[in-house]
Amino acid sequence: MAVISFDADHRTWVLTGESSTYALRLDEDDVPVHVYWGPKLTPSEIGELTPKTRPWWDGFNDPNEGLGELAADGGTRYWPPALQVRFGDGTRALEWRYETHEITGEHLVIGFTDRHYPLRIALHYRLRSDVVERWTELTADTDVEVVRADSATWVLPTFEDYRLSHVTGRWAAETQLRRTTAPHGETVFASRRGITSHHANPWVMVDDGTATERHGEVYGVALAWSGSWRLTTTRSSTGRLTVSGGFGQDGVVHHVGPGKPLTTPVLAGLYTGGGFGAASRAWHAYALAHVLAHPAELRPVLYNSWEATGFDVSEAGQRALAERAAALGVELFVMDDGWFGARTGDHAGLGDWHVNRERFPDGLKPLVAAVHGLGMQFGLWVEPEMVNPDSDLYRAHPDWVLHHPHRRRSELRHQLVLNFARPDVAAWAHGWLDRLVGEHGVDFLKWDMNRPFSEAGWPGEADPDRLWVDHTRAVYALLDRLRADHPGLRIEACSGGGGRIDFGVLARADQVWPSDNTDTLDRLRIQHGYGQVYPASAMSAWVTDDPNFVTARATPLRFRFHVAMAGVLGLGGRIVDWPDEDLALAREAIALYRDIRPVVQHGALYRLRAPADDGVTALQYVHGDRVVVFAYRQAAHFNAPERPLRLDGLDPAHRYVDSGTGTTHSAAVLLAHGLPLGLPTGDFASKVVRLHRKI
Repeated sequence: MAVISFDADHRTWVLTGESSTYALRLDEDDVPVHVYWGPKLTPSEIGELTPKTRPWWDGFNDPNEGLGELAADGGTRYWPPALQVRFGDGTRALEWRYETHEITGEHLVIGFTDRHYPLRIALHYRLRSDVVERWTELTADTDVEVVRADSATWVLPTFEDYRLSHVTGRWAAETQLRRTTAPHGETVFASRRGITSHHANPWVMVDDGTATERHGEVYGVALAWSGSWRLTTTRSSTGRLTVSGGFGQDGVVHHVGPGKPLTTPVLAGLYTGGGFGAASRAWHAYALAHVLAHPAELRPVLYNSWEATGFDVSEAGQRALAERAAALGVELFVMDDGWFGARTGDHAGLGDWHVNRERFPDGLKPLVAAVHGLGMQFGLWVEPEMVNPDSDLYRAHPDWVLHHPHRRRSELRHQLVLNFARPDVAAWAHGWLDRLVGEHGVDFLKWDMNRPFSEAGWPGEADPDRLWVDHTRAVYALLDRLRADHPGLRIEACSGGGGRIDFGVLARADQVWPSDNTDTLDRLRIQHGYGQVYPASAMSAWVTDDPNFVTARATPLRFRFHVAMAGVLGLGGRIVDWPDEDLALAREAIALYRDIRPVVQHGALYRLRAPADDGVTALQYVHGDRVVVFAYRQAAHFNAPERPLRLDGLDPAHRYVDSGTGTTHSAAVLLAHGLPLGLPTGDFASKVVRLHRKI
């Protein structure tokens, strides 16, 4: 059970999770400073770790630097600041004064003011098992400029060395896992694009360089924000390392004043002692318990029409695809781009969200009724935050897009970005989305965003910088309102693939699209990086046609299914042209997935062998009495003998039965020696093994 306590004698707060402890205190100047983060300790044991502030060694070296809970700019504090303010008279330095604190269940709020200026700072801490959620709230009685407002600073224990784990990438190559020694000085991970981005993701893990998948201490932080963001690791010559992070765009100033509070997004932290695998499972459990809106649901098998039709959409064509999809066992049919306005390509019509009557003479209702009649849910692709200059909307409201006066409006994919921070734009978007969902019985929206910000101005607005935060918050508010008005609606977040994946959007979307790249070998790596923090229950994964449209690589259909079945299974190919043998395999694979789906989507993930250029990649899910193992051989070389696959997460006292062969295995043997896989010979061989615990 998670508990928060306060030691008045030491002015120390102790947050005790299921298997870890976090502690902070007030120093002699009322500055909140870090005490401890790591394996579980009692409050009395924490009392042994609260020494007085040490004096400076000389005029240049501060032995206490880097201990601030929210490293603030000013005075003799030279650590990279998490909080920078500028008062009306030009003063920049912040001086803390403790006022009060409140503990409500698993939520701690510590209130401070500046010693002279009317600025109030509230530091929030909330325990979610072993995850500590932190954020900051700033209020003021007069206008205060906030140059930087991170959510938190996390102080790591002193190690002999530090290693950073993070993901990087680009379009069609998202979430590539990297592990590297932490450099001395400052290392910044960021997006300056107005979205989470394909190029980085707002989380980082830290270990001492010796952690493995199964062993070692791992510290991680993850930001719940879908706009521009920044994480900064700072490693000093004294051996200390911190991670600070929050929302923000370079050069942007926030204004805090009467009626204008500033609340930062959650920056969550997690300590685990069981290696990277335990860290991932803890993040997944956190997402299922505290982030996702409908964690108990099983995500349906979907079919999406994009790769079958592109913009060439018609009612007859969509009906044919829907009939074939239903016959395969698909549960959700999604019509992609091309159903609205003058949208016959990517150059026009975006923003004109009315049904194209040339393609759908009687509107969408007949198609929706047909899909529902086939026993499937109906979904639509939308891109609410974008507009084509060649559209009725833009011609009527050219001022609605992000733009600067006297500057060109840069187009990407022939699109401009609508300013959702404007109340009239947000109201317009809610109006047509509410009508679309309500009048047509739409069950699912694929919400896309196919370009980042540029020329992010707001002429005529007194505080134009606020659009960087308010746009994202308006998107959140719109998603929240739609879901409240239409409780049955489910949403997939997409941004040209994996450009918007984070805990902020996952609180509003039931699943995310990790990448436009569905190539199986690339997806093994993309899904490996995605799964370091985010759960399989929210990872949409499609089986598409050969050769793959991104890589031009061809792989066996069974292999494609087995890779996609490690997440939320979907189909995206031209299934009306598939031969009978492929259709039969698809029906078999979908039936298998629907059987193992509870294990994959709600189970604990164990990465048994990471993706490699050859050899076998394997992962395992455990849920209750059931176990599912996925094994993939990319390439076979030199007729090498197959090695048994050592499993994980089983009770060694039990025995497990293979549902496919009927063979009974001792869990102790599976853990110590391994499971004989019996993969088919040759390249691109794969297998799904189902085990259940013998009663």
